[in-house]
Amino acid sequence: MTKDKVLDDLKEIRSIMDKSTRFISLSGMSGVMAGIYALLGSVVGYFVIEKARRSGYTDTLDSLLSTPWERNPSLQILVIAGIVLFMAVVTAFFLTKIKAAKYKQKIWNKQSIRLVLNFLAPLSIGGLFTLALLQYGLLFLVAPAMLVFYGIACMNAAKYTLGTVKYLGLSCAILGLINTQFIGYGLYFWAAGFGLCHIIYGAVMYYKYDR
Repeated sequence: MTKDKVLDDLKEIRSIMDKSTRFISLSGMSGVMAGIYALLGSVVGYFVIEKARRSGYTDTLDSLLSTPWERNPSLQILVIAGIVLFMAVVTAFFLTKIKAAKYKQKIWNKQSIRLVLNFLAPLSIGGLFTLALLQYGLLFLVAPAMLVFYGIACMNAAKYTLGTVKYLGLSCAILGLINTQFIGYGLYFWAAGFGLCHIIYGAVMYYKYDR
């Protein structure tokens, strides 16, 4: 048995083990697109926030529920974030489905279900915590909290997918922690974490695993 044959066999065994323990069909290009959507959303959010600052709007959960849409920047930001999230999820689903077909891997299997559950658990807790911050008018901590909990969610789910996701999560969490020391710049850190980091790590995943 030649050395090349041994190496090929080892690669095949590793590939089989990866498919049985991790969801390897996560698309890197979906990360790039999610980052682009986040940057576009950040630009729109910037103008919404600047308009709110000029009008002296104060954010609380009560004002979120009672203020009309045209004078409710918090609700507008949430809608923008929802649109970004929806577009990112839809794009990720279709691109990942295409990659899964290429690797002959079902998009819904034990590995992908574990991935989703381990991602959603800390993310859901973070979402509820963010609502509590808004309830008490602590808007300056919303962006850091979102980044930190999203980063934790990525790191928690990384063991069931490509290892690059762990470093994406770590980067977002660190940005969130740094943001707590630079209050008032949440939108910029949000754009850096959800936008630039997704583009960078998505591109790395694409060139490393997708081509």
